[in-house]
Amino acid sequence: MKATRLILIVAALTLGLNAQAAPRKSKKGKKAAEEKVDTVTMQEFSYAYGVAQTNGLVNYLSQRMGVEPEYMEYFLAGFDVTQQTEEDKRRRAYMAGLEIRQQVESQLLPQANRQVNDSIDLIQHDVFIRGFREAVAGTATLEQDSAQAISQRQLNYYHARQMEERYGENLTAGEEFLTANAKKDSVKVTESGLQYKIITVGTGDIPTATQRVKVNYEGHLIDGTVFDSSYQRGQPATFACNQVIRGWTEALTMMPVGSKWELYIPQNLAYGDREAGQIPPFSTLIFTVELLEIEE
Repeated sequence: MKATRLILIVAALTLGLNAQAAPRKSKKGKKAAEEKVDTVTMQEFSYAYGVAQTNGLVNYLSQRMGVEPEYMEYFLAGFDVTQQTEEDKRRRAYMAGLEIRQQVESQLLPQANRQVNDSIDLIQHDVFIRGFREAVAGTATLEQDSAQAISQRQLNYYHARQMEERYGENLTAGEEFLTANAKKDSVKVTESGLQYKIITVGTGDIPTATQRVKVNYEGHLIDGTVFDSSYQRGQPATFACNQVIRGWTEALTMMPVGSKWELYIPQNLAYGDREAGQIPPFSTLIFTVELLEIEE
């Protein structure tokens, strides 16, 4: 893989030098242009051109391909081969295996373990390597689609568990707030768990989920922290009703134009275990929303 990148880099360098060295066509004809660049013999030019192509190559071999300077003679021995034998091809495949294994051990596995657990490596190293190896060999007991589905489902589970461990207090605080808030006479609760209070009764049309609306709003956490406000920006927001969080979509498609409501949105109808700007995971959100108009 890296050998391919090296070839591309060398090719790019060659093209770059070609572009720089290519003489501009003279109106006086090809012969005049050739005379301008003929400053050395072709032998001297050929040697200088070969030297120029190695600019940065030694560092690349050392830093990107792991070829230590004391083993450069082995690199040159391979470079001097103009036609690969079967043994050369086998050796090339073997070296690719060494390189990929190093990447698996130093990058892939540590990254996967961080996704699963921040403090303890839970992925079974030898079993992971067996699955990786058998997939490459074509002998895996799982189809690729099944393996991908299992992996993604499990990673989603671990992510949700980590978020709950870190931000579970937000979840508990939100549930307690909504339980108390639902007992107020002015607050209505929908089947989904959305809570709202009507401040101003609108008399206009009610938008559908796909229609665009213009609204003024302010959002804050249950502790009073304001995280967004069109009032502060001095400009209403415009968007389709189905392009916002679920709690907003549900409320907007119940509000007649001219309405002003206060929404109390459970975390599962908001951003759930995701962090959104100043909004921590599992946050219950409170919005004051004015539905100004439906855009045609």
